[in-house]
Amino acid sequence: MPFDPCDAVGEVLGARARRGYDPASDGFHCPYIGSRCPKRSQSVPDGEAYPVCTLWRSKKGDREPSRDLICVCPKRFYQIDWLKAVVEHCWPFSPPKNPIVATEVKMKGFGNVDFVIADQASDGSIGHFLSVELQAIDITGSAFPAYKALRANEVLPKRPVYNFNWDNVYKRYITQLIRKGYFHHHWGTKIVAVIQDQVYDYVLQKAAFMRSSDIKDATVNIVFMTYVFEDDPEIPGQFRPTLRRVEGTSHSSLQQAILYKEAPSKEAFQKKIAEALTRR
Repeated sequence: MPFDPCDAVGEVLGARARRGYDPASDGFHCPYIGSRCPKRSQSVPDGEAYPVCTLWRSKKGDREPSRDLICVCPKRFYQIDWLKAVVEHCWPFSPPKNPIVATEVKMKGFGNVDFVIADQASDGSIGHFLSVELQAIDITGSAFPAYKALRANEVLPKRPVYNFNWDNVYKRYITQLIRKGYFHHHWGTKIVAVIQDQVYDYVLQKAAFMRSSDIKDATVNIVFMTYVFEDDPEIPGQFRPTLRRVEGTSHSSLQQAILYKEAPSKEAFQKKIAEALTRR
């Protein structure tokens, strides 16, 4: 049965996907970073970007952006005014007098963070600050056939085979957060983790860690800001990220929830040993 590629690809270069649109005509310009899309894929020709921002989670039918539109490029979150959002919802100190945004802050032994919101004094020195990490989700399989069909204004014979790699975000991103949360704890500040609400729900299902809505609490050094995509009231037919939850935890609570889960039964494992021996 023919498949409309717009039922797989949600957005291209920040705009709702439509058949017949060639992003090369706009120079692959990303409106959220103000320059050429940096996303690449082995499937696209050399020198070309792969400007797919979001994908639909479910097949066509009863879909809602807040549930089914999934971000696959962290730059898509750049539509958010981070200075305003973090100061309004996550700033635990006295109000900053001169809040500024530093991007791509790196340091040996620490790694890098996407943003740092800081209070800068008149002499240029940095006072209180919060780090901000953005995380999209990668996929298994490939949505490239849908992207290719979009550009060619064609339909596909069937839906391309792809899914979302929830486990990779959980294993890789959460591990990094624990490490960076530990550093921020020693610095007397916090790191803000920006993820989609759907991804956060998946993490909560895997690890029941302590959560608090009081992000000013001194024990909180990791703050989750979760977003969903909703219809944009200012631009009909388009989407925008909308804040859903702000919750805090500690690096130690997150670590314990991941490492010290309830052990499966010894008898069940012994059964698996016996099953493995029969395959020899």
